[in-house]
Formats: sequence, C-alpha cells, structure tokens
Amino acid sequence: MRESLKDLLKKLKSLEIQGAKEIAIHSLKFLRKLAKEKGFGKEFNQATKKLARARPTAVVLHNCLEIIKKEKKVEAINKLLRKLNQATKEIAKRGSSLIKNNYVIMTHCHSGEACAIIKQAWKEGKKIKVYATETRPKEQGIKTARELSKLGINVILIVDDAVEFFIKDIDMVMVGSDAMRKEGIVNKIGTYTMAVVAKENKKPFYVVGNTLKLDRRKKLIIEERDPHEIYVEHIKTLEIRNPAFDVTPWKYVKRIVTEKGVMTPANIKKLLKSKTLL
Repeated sequence: MRESLKDLLKKLKSLEIQGAKEIAIHSLKFLRKLAKEKGFGKEFNQATKKLARARPTAVVLHNCLEIIKKEKKVEAINKLLRKLNQATKEIAKRGSSLIKNNYVIMTHCHSGEACAIIKQAWKEGKKIKVYATETRPKEQGIKTARELSKLGINVILIVDDAVEFFIKDIDMVMVGSDAMRKEGIVNKIGTYTMAVVAKENKKPFYVVGNTLKLDRRKKLIIEERDPHEIYVEHIKTLEIRNPAFDVTPWKYVKRIVTEKGVMTPANIKKLLKSKTLL
C-alpha cells in the first residue's frame, strides 16, 4: 500500500524524517510511485507544491523538483535518487582523508553525510572521538550520538551551550548543511555560534554537503517551528520564537566536502554562479 501524501507531509513536518538529503529521498520515492500510477499531471503537480512547502529551507528537494519539471520522466527521478545515494559514498571517501588518527571531532545536529565521513574514518581503523551536541529543542544530536556510539566510536554528548567549554579539546568541527548560498551555509540553528567559537579558538570548521544543496533561490525562508517545541505552557504575555536554521558566513568555513571534492568557499561561490544542477 502506497504511503499517502498526508502521512508523508506529517513525517516531514514532525521531523520524523529530517535532513535535506533524506527529505528529498523520501519525497522522490513517493513521487516516483505517484508518477508511475498517475503520470505527471495535476495530482503530481499538487503533490510537488505541498512537499516543497513542508520544509522550505532545505534546498535539495527544490532542486530535484526543478529538474523533474523539465524532464517529466520516471528515469529522471531514478537518476536523482542514484545521485544522492552515490554522493554520500563519495563524500565519505573524500571527507575521511581530513580526519587523522586520534582526532577529536565536534559536530552539531544530525547529518547523514557528516556521519558517513566519521563512519568511514572509523572503518579505516582511525581512532577517533566525537563530541555531539544534543541540539535543542528536538534533540537531533542525540540521534547522531546514538548512531555513532553503536559502532563503538567514543562519543561524548554535550548540551549546546557547552561548545565553548569543550572546544579546546577538539581538532576539528564537522557539520552538515541544508543549503549552500552566496551568503554562507544554512544549517541547524546554533551552527553559526559553533563556527564563531571555532574561529576564536583556531579550530578548523568543515561543512559537508552534496552539490544539490547549492541554493540559487533569490529568497531564503528560515523555517520557524512550533513554539511548543520549546515551552508548552501558554502565557499571554510570553512570545516564543523557534527558528530552525541559521546562516554561517563563508569567512568561518575552512573547507566544504562535496561528492566532487573538498572545496574552498571560493569554489562553492563559483559553482553557485553556474546554472547547471547536475
């Protein structure tokens, strides 16, 4: 039985499915089934619009939908799914070279691509330690800590505000990304703060992301989530703001690990000026 659009949207909005790449993969698999059954007509178009609005900050799905609109073929969807899966494998290989034996890595939130690099380094026999922030308010960093520790990696889970306290003990920061824009890296709220702390303490700050995360959209929508994620009690005079993402300027980023290589911010800015998505 095919998963309904309503069920998929619920999973995306509740963060049961999280991460720009995973949002795209789950959405593409749903759209592939829909296209096979109903074609690329009105129902397909309505589904793409609703999926795009569900998590507007993450750009991978947007870029994939732009490609599908032009080609309108099931094979175009298959090609994108293959690209996303293969990109993670390439990123893991390229990124693991940055991690030396006995390195201590700090990370934030949950990034499948950043975790893939850490796992690859571990598989290569490198002794590593990871500091993972819990990542308030939805605690996505606990998913990272659990995933890596199950492999036998030494993981230390810390609260977000302890980044400055532990930064002296680490060799590098490595985080994922939801979008890469001319202004900088869009990632989970708190990434900018971590980058500033890393810079002040002369620790290299690496970002991980496949090239479908290149964001050429004119406007960036920073998703603001339900205030009840922070505090459930209603107080008439209390306003709660819950932005899910922030933008880290390029000046704080040492390198970006993509499936096409380990790049400088200048390399990424050049790619952003290109019109090619694949």
